[in-house]
Amino acid sequence: METCNDDLRAMMKRKIYDRLLEWKKYSHGETALIIEGARRVGKSYIVEEFAKREYSSYILIDFNNTTQQIKDLFVQYLNDLDTFFMYLSLYAGVKMERRQSLIIFDEVQNFPAARAAIKYLVKDGRYDFIETGSLVSIRKNVKGITVPSEEEPLQMYPMDFEEFLWAMGEQSLMDLIRMQFNRLKPVGQDMHRKAMMWFRQYMIVGGMPQAVQKYAETRDFEQSDRQKRIILSLYRNDIRQYADGQESKVVQIFDEIPAQLQRHERKFRLSDLKKDARYRDYDSAFFWLADAKVVNICYNSTEPNVGYKLTRDGNTLKCFMADTGLLVTHSFDENGKVNAELYRKLMLDKLELNGGMLMENIVAQMLMAAGHKLYFFSSYSKDDAASRMEIDFLVSKAITTSRHNVSPIEVKSGKNYSLSSLMKFRNKYGAMLHKTYVLHTSDVSIDNEIIYLPLYMTPLL
Repeated sequence: METCNDDLRAMMKRKIYDRLLEWKKYSHGETALIIEGARRVGKSYIVEEFAKREYSSYILIDFNNTTQQIKDLFVQYLNDLDTFFMYLSLYAGVKMERRQSLIIFDEVQNFPAARAAIKYLVKDGRYDFIETGSLVSIRKNVKGITVPSEEEPLQMYPMDFEEFLWAMGEQSLMDLIRMQFNRLKPVGQDMHRKAMMWFRQYMIVGGMPQAVQKYAETRDFEQSDRQKRIILSLYRNDIRQYADGQESKVVQIFDEIPAQLQRHERKFRLSDLKKDARYRDYDSAFFWLADAKVVNICYNSTEPNVGYKLTRDGNTLKCFMADTGLLVTHSFDENGKVNAELYRKLMLDKLELNGGMLMENIVAQMLMAAGHKLYFFSSYSKDDAASRMEIDFLVSKAITTSRHNVSPIEVKSGKNYSLSSLMKFRNKYGAMLHKTYVLHTSDVSIDNEIIYLPLYMTPLL
């Protein structure tokens, strides 16, 4: 049984673990870590694994399912922490050691008094503290408490492509991909074919840990689809419970995402929800979905400068699902599940739909996980054809300089495509641009100062 658990831990390796190690090393107990992220993204699992490996002992309090006795401690003994910790240790049956033990507040949003207590528990200094909870309900359940300044937030995203490869037992492929990206050299026909095969599986399964784990165990898309349907159902329940009067608008947007992304330009058209609808009537609903990490919002920047927010057009946006595997299930489950034939066509790129919707969605997902904010460029003119252009994404280089800071990115799902918008964009804004990228299904190449990268290299940008 222990061997099985060891295999599972290796299979579900997450990069955020290194961030937890950094926090432990440098905080010295002076801050509590609060891990923010979507429901079912793997927060509780990774924190408990961290506790088992890095501390002499730990106590996990799940505020979804804990005793009233433990809750009462936060009311009765917060001004007497010696007694507080003594009772907590006794109730949990765990011996605590100064500076060697961790206390986890799991689903902390369900008991705001515990979150308010962090200020005093951290100041006491004898133990480390980590909080987890679904982001939207963390933000909701803060009425009547002072949010502690001692909290250090850490974002958690769905599993990225490399983490997916680890889960599948493919430990070294990303090392080759990273090396060739740094050299801007092709990975080679065989390795490219292998990488694209894995990438398509990642696109279909997505990065939600339960879906990835089920696929790793069974290699069955339909089995992982069942896990994704459970997660989508949880999201709908969250909307009903936490959307604070915005429920109908949030549901409208959520249900409309696949249809909007299927459109060629993929910009969200509010008139499909309601005639004469305006963004100011729906901005709170979009914000709710983004805050819950259910979606990734990509805004239009009207000028390719590093100050994207200064040129942001709040009335033009794209609304991507935060996990592309969930988008697949959300898009094609009219009969309660996605059938095997559809998955086969997705793997072989034979499905008769605008395949760009999935490719663009997964690029948005990977850019977010890599730390980028999402912006695109769109310009329309009735009179000037040279000014009509749309660029899928804009990213900034790591270190800002006086010029050449922005890189345009075009995403191409097929083998035959046009770059007319990209060429017009370069002609008009060349003095502002750093590098120009096309993400496509072929190997690395460079032509006319355009860098062509396979889609699976997106996380390395």
